[in-house]
Amino acid sequence: MISFENDYLTGAHPAILKRLEETNLTYAPGYGTDAFCDSACAKILAACGLGDEGDVAFIAGGTQTNAVVIASMLKDYEGVVAAQTGHVAVHEAGAIEYTGHKVLTVPGHEGKMYAEELDSYISVFYNDAAHEHMVFPGMVYISHPTEYGTLYTKAELEALSEVCGRYQIPLYLDGARLAYGLAGRGTDVTLEDVARLTDVFYIGGTKCGALIGEAVVFTKGNKPPHFMNAMKKRGALLAKGRLLGIQFDTLFTDGLYSEIGRNGMAATEKLREILSGAGLPYFIDSPTNQQFVVIKDECLSYLKEQDILPEFWEKYDESHTVVRFAACWSTSDEDLDTLKKVLADAPV
Repeated sequence: MISFENDYLTGAHPAILKRLEETNLTYAPGYGTDAFCDSACAKILAACGLGDEGDVAFIAGGTQTNAVVIASMLKDYEGVVAAQTGHVAVHEAGAIEYTGHKVLTVPGHEGKMYAEELDSYISVFYNDAAHEHMVFPGMVYISHPTEYGTLYTKAELEALSEVCGRYQIPLYLDGARLAYGLAGRGTDVTLEDVARLTDVFYIGGTKCGALIGEAVVFTKGNKPPHFMNAMKKRGALLAKGRLLGIQFDTLFTDGLYSEIGRNGMAATEKLREILSGAGLPYFIDSPTNQQFVVIKDECLSYLKEQDILPEFWEKYDESHTVVRFAACWSTSDEDLDTLKKVLADAPV
């Protein structure tokens, strides 16, 4: 079986496993207060171009990260604004609402939020005479890459940042796949740009070479008070915090995080050649590691019979389905060659 369902099907990058083994019997205090986490924080802040105004916290998974960050930064009468297709609005099982905060949605455009529509949404809210009876927009959530693998340009991020700054609400960027976004085809956004233009974001580890873990970066001296307490009460504080620190310390040593992104995108370009060569039409043109194509239902069944697994995304029509093929740092040439051979005989 070869699966292209997502980008976290394999374990960890060998360099991380090696470092975990090397440090396995080293004593370290718990809850992220160890020297490994301190070192990782320093390296991340340096890579982001942040000084004393920056702060980093490590959390095991993306949904936990979104729930903790959003809940700890919102007042009890506020919600978070996201695109209709945003991860927190669609694929997190109501985790944000479970914290007592509503997800407020604006239109999504191939996964992205437009600054002018965000501005209009907030303006209309405050011009409503009855807005005290409504959920206040208290934060803006975006992801980079988006749910559809698309990327914001630097100008688009600057425009969103300007709107958030004008209304004095934080801009939060979900970077679960940030390594692939920073290495994406045609992007003009750097890690330092992300740090400069957002108030808080996270650097994804789970989908970018780590076993588990995300690194939350607060960029403007705005880490909520007693953030460890907020993590713990939501079940997101790992006792063996060293496990996250060691992984991110490794990822941010000798440019490994960037290398992982480039390797994932190199595999993606080969994947695109195979999908295009098979004549499969793209549902959306994604410049990152998630590729969405429209295939006949009989073709999808054939792939499954041959133990080739893309991920179901949505029905296209009565006889076609949109599926996602995801490549990553561990996608091998052998996997891609097998996919090419199977597609050559598939009823595309």
